[in-house]
Amino acid sequence: MKNFFAIIGGMGTLATESFVRTMDQATGADKDQAFLSYVVLNDADVPDRTAYINDHSQADPYPFLASDVEQASQMGASFIVMACNTAHYFYDQLQALTAVPILHMPRTAIEWASKHYPAQSHPRMGYMGTEGVRNAGTYRTLAQEAGYELVEPEQLMQDRVNALIYEDVKTGRLDRARYESVVQELLTDYDCDAVLLGCTELSVLNEAFPLPGLPIVDAQAATVERVVEVAKVEQGK
Repeated sequence: MKNFFAIIGGMGTLATESFVRTMDQATGADKDQAFLSYVVLNDADVPDRTAYINDHSQADPYPFLASDVEQASQMGASFIVMACNTAHYFYDQLQALTAVPILHMPRTAIEWASKHYPAQSHPRMGYMGTEGVRNAGTYRTLAQEAGYELVEPEQLMQDRVNALIYEDVKTGRLDRARYESVVQELLTDYDCDAVLLGCTELSVLNEAFPLPGLPIVDAQAATVERVVEVAKVEQGK
């Protein structure tokens, strides 16, 4: 296979399936040859990213991700995308390993938000994602640079987001009511102007239960849009 890109996934697998499915749908293909050429490295053995970010005595995901990046590079991928927001904690280290560009999901999400829900009209952006991304300040920094105030929920609300990620999606259970209630409370009780889904497990919920009319910034959906745009140009599709 020539002229392909690589998706590093498995964090978790259901989220990677959602990434690939929404990407395939977004190509608008009407025949086999109109779809994009890519490989998926579904590395389900990558240790939990948040556990390591919060406690460095836990298993380190970096060696696994580094091996995946090196494999994708050796295979000849034109670019790499990691289907996990929290894995971007290691982005700079991983990009330093290869000349192959690695798309930055959190940066792409904030760029998408700036076009669709600009900070001038939507200054308060509610955060839904892992505690690892929250504690690392990944989105906080990017949002502030773009003019947003990132509203990070207090711990009881974060616990509800954690339950959506770990107890629901990662176990294959999708609960619309639990998901929608958190989104609505961020928009009302937290007085947010938009809600950022900064975890690909939450993107699974957004795919399954779209909430039309609500100002949602889905990091996975934004990245899928960018991947399709870039790959179509590179592959002449």
